[in-house]
Amino acid sequence: MNGSQPGAAAGGGTVKLSGIRDFRFLWISGLLAGLGSQMSAIALPLLVLRQTGSPVQAGAVGTVSVGALLVTMLPGGALADTVERRRLMRLCDIGSTLVVGGLALAVLLGRTPFVLVLLVAAVGAVINSFYGPAALGLLRAVVSREQLGVASSRMQARAAAARLVGPMAGGALYAVHPALPFAGEAVFLLLSTTCLAFVRTRSAPDPAARSAFSRTEFAAGVSFLWRRPYLRTVLLVFGLGVNGAFGAMMFVALAVTSHSGSSGLGSGTVVSLTAVGSLLGALLAPRVPSRWRSATLIALTCWVCGIDALLLTVSQNPLYVGALCAACVAMAAVAGIGFLTSLLESAPQHMVGRVQSAAGFISSLVQPLGPLAGGTLLAAHGARTAYTALGAVFLVCALVLTCAPSVRRTDAVPVAAAPTEALSAE
Repeated sequence: MNGSQPGAAAGGGTVKLSGIRDFRFLWISGLLAGLGSQMSAIALPLLVLRQTGSPVQAGAVGTVSVGALLVTMLPGGALADTVERRRLMRLCDIGSTLVVGGLALAVLLGRTPFVLVLLVAAVGAVINSFYGPAALGLLRAVVSREQLGVASSRMQARAAAARLVGPMAGGALYAVHPALPFAGEAVFLLLSTTCLAFVRTRSAPDPAARSAFSRTEFAAGVSFLWRRPYLRTVLLVFGLGVNGAFGAMMFVALAVTSHSGSSGLGSGTVVSLTAVGSLLGALLAPRVPSRWRSATLIALTCWVCGIDALLLTVSQNPLYVGALCAACVAMAAVAGIGFLTSLLESAPQHMVGRVQSAAGFISSLVQPLGPLAGGTLLAAHGARTAYTALGAVFLVCALVLTCAPSVRRTDAVPVAAAPTEALSAE
């Protein structure tokens, strides 16, 4: 077991059983919180459109959310490494409950100024920047080192399921009354923190940890990643290059299949198939042969994305486009789980929060620019040229990751390091 387990007996069997029990509560807690978050994520811009009729103001909600997340991501990881992580997660759940509950009440009373909606989006992003690193740190303490691969795949499947079901549920509740998605999220968050209360494992900070709010602690995760050639190369090439190109490709796909915004059916089909691909990838990850290193799968994902981008020039049928995008996301899910496992394996327990936040920060830096790049290519040259250019970016990234010595020589852990039955959240 990683981390401290105050109540565990010395025998290995007792520790393993406790870990599985705690993992199930942790998994269910995150599922409830994720479903609630996805419900409100779809409802917030709809609420702004209903109140103001302005697409620009509706888009500003996402911009503020992403901006707040990027600004607080590194401090969030530092804070998660200097406090007891389970307690921090419960405080985040309670804080989010108060925020979305207040918004639900405001909507019910018919008093929802645009500034309030922006504030809710920003506060939610800030809380998430604390919650995410704390959750990974607690996961590292709950499961054994050998179970990390399977545990990561279960977490990825949980997130994919929330992205698949949450927006549909949020949209359905919004159609009944605009306040219902936010009230529903508040209820789910209360249930989430209740599940966390049943987790026995504690993940205490390093006794020698410094103050979370210092420049040294903010940069510690980035420094850790930069000193490791494999992690550094993958984050720069895959995290920056491939993430940016995929964001651009998805924007082009959604714009084309929606016929420049005149129909939501085609783009909705693409989004749904993409979510299914993410879920399938997470479920398939533990079944990938253990001899396949995560470095191999990451390079293979780039090749698949490059080929798929070129194939997108053939047809703009939503089912065809959605299937190709789903294949990209499924491969990325398998490779991402392997990389996350490598990250958790290499990071010391007391640095998990900072390392995870630094990796997320680097990977997210160019994501806001992806849709802008895709829109620019689409407007200037058309869909076929846009797909061809993005395919070239994917293939260059694939070539770098295939040939880079730091990637070829890595001793990265396998994608699945334990039998799938070892951790079952069902």
